[in-house]
Amino acid sequence: MSLALARTKIVATLGPASSTREVIARLMDAGADVFRLNFSHGDLETHGRTLAVIRELAAERSEPIAVLGDLCGPKIRLTELVGDSALLAAGAAVALTRGPGPSAAERLRVSYDRIVEDVQVGQRVFIDDGLVRLVVRERRQDELICEVVVGGVVRSRKGVNLPDSRLSTPALTEKDRVDATWAVRSGLDYLALSFVRQPDDLYELKRLLKSLGSSLPVVVKIEKTEALDHLSELLDHAGGVMVARGDLGVETDVWRVPLIQKEIVQRCRRQGVPVIVATQMLQSMMDNPMPTRAEVSDVANAVLDQADAVMLSGETAAGRYPVEAVEMMSHVVSAAAEYLDKQPRHSRRDDLPYYFRTPAALAHAAARAALDLSVRLVAVWSATGTTVRLVARHRLPMPVVGLTHDERTWRRMNLLYGVVPVRTEPTENPAELISRVDSILMRSGLVVEGDQIVVVGSTAPLSPGETNVVLVHRVEA
Repeated sequence: MSLALARTKIVATLGPASSTREVIARLMDAGADVFRLNFSHGDLETHGRTLAVIRELAAERSEPIAVLGDLCGPKIRLTELVGDSALLAAGAAVALTRGPGPSAAERLRVSYDRIVEDVQVGQRVFIDDGLVRLVVRERRQDELICEVVVGGVVRSRKGVNLPDSRLSTPALTEKDRVDATWAVRSGLDYLALSFVRQPDDLYELKRLLKSLGSSLPVVVKIEKTEALDHLSELLDHAGGVMVARGDLGVETDVWRVPLIQKEIVQRCRRQGVPVIVATQMLQSMMDNPMPTRAEVSDVANAVLDQADAVMLSGETAAGRYPVEAVEMMSHVVSAAAEYLDKQPRHSRRDDLPYYFRTPAALAHAAARAALDLSVRLVAVWSATGTTVRLVARHRLPMPVVGLTHDERTWRRMNLLYGVVPVRTEPTENPAELISRVDSILMRSGLVVEGDQIVVVGSTAPLSPGETNVVLVHRVEA
């Protein structure tokens, strides 16, 4: 195990281009730390087979590969178009309606039953990520009469965004409930909630998970402008955040997206909430073996902002070069991390996310000691991973080794910035803790005898929430 591991992790979405055992193995070799199962595509039987392959390969390699399930949410789409496509000319009138049946150039049907009630005259309707744009000119009983403002070709099942409208649909659909239940029963490590607008959307999913006896961390996807108004409360209760720039770039002005991304990453870092930057990071590699310079800069900037993870979507799920995309992202992540290592660290006031909470205070003390003493690494013994998260939020220049006996905690830590997850046998004896840490770290090749490290532990190592020890230690054989 090497100390030169990149600190920002890589999430790869699996799909038709990457669901075989051979390709998944190559993606792991290329640097994927987390795999995403997108419930918007495929069925649960297919996802189950893919999950089995991931778990089998990870076990063979003794690697803590985490799996993130991504719920569909109330995505609005066109129905099937006659001939699969239609040209909407600028200035033309188009009726927008609901219900089953085929769509055509003069009448588009959508999957959202309350579109007539929720969309007002003068509001915009975007199709296919805003490539085609309509404005509502008239409301009738069962349809909206729209003017095509930006024309173009629309195709079957393309997405529809309503950036000016407040939708009455719940964030959690019946399909989402089925998929979430499957995620719990299948032992996934994270579950992403799409199209979050307000904290109640998150709470609804958390109530469902609780009823299933699960504490599965929920990753809140920020892709609606309403979510930005409730960001503080969402961060207080989320197990992670994804900056989903695709729909976000349609729901808000596209030139605002980079600034929103930076703000969200910064706020997540301050609160110790894992944050993933996603969508179109290496989009040109869907069809080309090399990315554009702008895409490389985009990935590098996310790393320089110290996001926990960067994510590939269509590039690995359906692109022609899935393995090459992960390899390229790994190169960019590593190069940007090396640049960060050379930069001076500026002290700043540290806003602890949980005031007067023991784990947060101890994490702060461990980070301060690690920086002042330039130790080899920080070793954190954790039953749930919470203290590891609180240490990782300080974005230290040295690795944070998360030691745990719990298999799921081991996998979940693989999403966290700069964290090297290590699974070990449990111990109830605090006196044994330090010698156990030395043995594990030396056996793993992470330290040698005489290295100085900081250890964060507990006098009750198997009890969650009982972290109460920080010490500076010199490794002994």
